[in-house]
Amino acid sequence: MPVPDVSDRSLDQLISLKGRGAVVTGAAWGLGKAAARRLAEAGASVLIADIDEEAAAATARELAERFGVDVVSIRLDAGDPASIVAAADLAESRFGTLDIWVNNAGIPSFQPLLDLDVEEFDTVLAINLRGTFVGAREAAGRMIARGQGGVIVNVASLAGVRGISEGQAAYCSSKHGVVGLTKQLAIELGGHGIRVLGVAPGFSLTEKTMFIAEWDEETIRNCPIPGIGGSRVGRVGVADDIARAILFCASDMAMFMTGSTLLLEGGMAA
Repeated sequence: MPVPDVSDRSLDQLISLKGRGAVVTGAAWGLGKAAARRLAEAGASVLIADIDEEAAAATARELAERFGVDVVSIRLDAGDPASIVAAADLAESRFGTLDIWVNNAGIPSFQPLLDLDVEEFDTVLAINLRGTFVGAREAAGRMIARGQGGVIVNVASLAGVRGISEGQAAYCSSKHGVVGLTKQLAIELGGHGIRVLGVAPGFSLTEKTMFIAEWDEETIRNCPIPGIGGSRVGRVGVADDIARAILFCASDMAMFMTGSTLLLEGGMAA
C-alpha cells in the first residue's frame, strides 16, 4: 500500500497524532521520556516501556495527567524478546491500534578493545541491536495485520555513523547495526505502508549521561568531548532536541521519508 499524499492537510493535521497508539521503549527517563512526552502532547496514546517499572509508572501518570491522553506503563527488558512481545500485546489490546513504535532502550559500553570480553559485547548487541530488531518485528507484524501502515523509529547514535572515542567498540558496533537495520526494514516494509526512520543523537544531556560522564553542561559546552568534538551550535544537546525529531518522524510531516537516519548532533559530525 502506498503512503498517502498529504499535501492538502494543514500543519495542525500533519503534526497531530490523535487516535494513534504508540510504544516508546526506555521511556521512564531521559530521551525516551522526552519522546513520549512529545507524542502524548500531539495526542497519541502512549505505552511507557522500561526496565525500571516504578519510574515507568510514574512517568505514565505524569503524562496522562498533563495531556489528558491514555498513557500506561509496562516493565520491558530490551534483552528479553518475550518482554517486548508483551509490550506490543498490551499496546494493541489497550489502545486498539499500534501505529508508532520507538526503539529507544539501550545501554552503553566503555571497555577498550583489549579489555572488552565477549559477554559484554554480546550483552550490548543483544539489548541495543537485537532488541531493536525484535521491537520492529513485533510492531511491523501488528501493523501489517491491521493494514493501516505505521511508523517505526529507531534511536541510533552518532556512534552509528562514525567511530568515536576509545572504549566504544561494542556500542559503536550495535549502533551501526541499528542504522543498517533501519535501511533494510524500510525496504521490506515499505510495501505495507510502514515507514522506518532512525535518529542519531550526538552527546545530549540526560539523567543517564550526566551520571555516566560526570560532566556538567558548562564543561561539555566549552571543551570538546574527546574523540567526538564539540557542538557547532553553541550549546550541548538536550533530550527534547531529539524528542522533537522523533515526533517529526512519527507524524505525517515525514510522510515521504523512510530508510533515513537523521543526524542530531549539533554539527559534531561536520
